[in-house]
Amino acid sequence: MNSYVSDEQSKVNRNATRPLPGRDIAALTATPDHPALAHLVDSLRGKYADCVAAVLFYGSCLRSGDPYDGLVDLYLLVDNYRCANPGRASAFWNKALPPNVFYAEFDHGERTVRCKYAIVSLADLEKGTSKRWFHSYLWGRFSQPTAIAWSRDAQCRAQVERCLAQAVVTFLNRVLPALPERGTVQSLWRDGLQLSYRAELRAESSNRSRELSEAGLSFYEQATALSAGLLDYPLDIDGAPLEKSYRSKVGALPRLGSRLAWATRIAQGKLLSVARLLKALFTFEGGLDYIAWKLERHSGVPVEIPDRVRRYPLIFIWGLFWDLYRRGAFR
Repeated sequence: MNSYVSDEQSKVNRNATRPLPGRDIAALTATPDHPALAHLVDSLRGKYADCVAAVLFYGSCLRSGDPYDGLVDLYLLVDNYRCANPGRASAFWNKALPPNVFYAEFDHGERTVRCKYAIVSLADLEKGTSKRWFHSYLWGRFSQPTAIAWSRDAQCRAQVERCLAQAVVTFLNRVLPALPERGTVQSLWRDGLQLSYRAELRAESSNRSRELSEAGLSFYEQATALSAGLLDYPLDIDGAPLEKSYRSKVGALPRLGSRLAWATRIAQGKLLSVARLLKALFTFEGGLDYIAWKLERHSGVPVEIPDRVRRYPLIFIWGLFWDLYRRGAFR
């Protein structure tokens, strides 16, 4: 099917009142029908009771379809932070600098399923994927394939679907002015994701965005076509499936503004990443060990946590961060 969007049609679509294709984009990522995932979600729902509005599943285990394959990445969308945290201090930091991250493991038959889950409110998800949110932390993440593993009701699911669709639209609006006028849809997402990754401290190699854009190419092509008529800039898409190309029309002034915005976003993101790592020392049980595991897994750089860092993290963590940065554990 030819998904070409003409210049004139793009103008009509952008000027028309058109709802976000939330259900269509959400349907592009199916939730794996795996009993271990169901057990994990049910266990976390039991722990947080009525506070959880929805559970999102993303990352490497979603791509493989096997919850036993490493650490399952989940987002728990909650009604408010007080009911989702063990104390007021933890709830305060969750609201001030979301998300809070936790680790959990549950026995499932003769095996163990492990997960890292982040807690963010449904209101913050809506805000963080919207076009008014500057940094890419949420709209960059949720523009990628994300499955709704569970939702409280149809109304909640529809709200989450709209957020996922809005994340794609926000991502494309932010990256198109920073990218070449023409290219493949895969290069659009590869280079766009690389921009988003640069706005954080990341342990993954520079090839990560290429790997993700290749693995999820069908999703990215379909999500781009569904969103094209909602963008701030004309976007033409043409070609066969898995070989689609794009052509955008972005003026010189928006391109200049985009360069300045991404430079600011990258600087802001590095500071926010350090702040989240420091917060994790106090809100994430075993946070130091998890950070070490993640850095070593993705970068291949051996990470040892000195005793003095464990005893006095706020004093000695800075030297460890600098040493790991120099050795290439994160960028």
